[in-house]
Amino acid sequence: MHEEYMRMALDLARQAAAEGEVPVGAVIVKDGKVVGRGRNSTETDKDPTCHAEIKAIREAAKTLGGWRLPGCSMYVTTEPCSMCAGAIVLARIEELYIGTPDPKAGACVSLFSIPTDSRLNHRVKLTVGILQEECSAVLKDFFRGLRSGRIKSAAKPSEEQ
Repeated sequence: MHEEYMRMALDLARQAAAEGEVPVGAVIVKDGKVVGRGRNSTETDKDPTCHAEIKAIREAAKTLGGWRLPGCSMYVTTEPCSMCAGAIVLARIEELYIGTPDPKAGACVSLFSIPTDSRLNHRVKLTVGILQEECSAVLKDFFRGLRSGRIKSAAKPSEEQ
């Protein structure tokens, strides 16, 4: 089942890439049912909090009727940043399945260990490497495409710049 849910997250990541967004997708599952989905839309929405994980948490909270998400598992294609890792802890998500680490901004195993920090009031069980090669390839292909001009970013310079 883990690979099936990560494939759902990968589909969302590919949708984000098609829109010129950094390809990250997230799915939240409770009792075998998907209760939240999200994909990056920071450029499109002009909102730094529109990360896949945050959007999936918002949808799951709405679906389940509360901000605490006990019994939920999150599947995310790329290691969450510090903002998202903090939100995962605050939402009381029980398990986090990560596709590929992020050595530049990851806050779960790479740079920090927010979800497992014993000083916090909640800890999240982590599993890293679900469909890692595929998750990594989606990111690498996207950034390679940006550098070559094959992919256009959703980012547009503001008129003030």
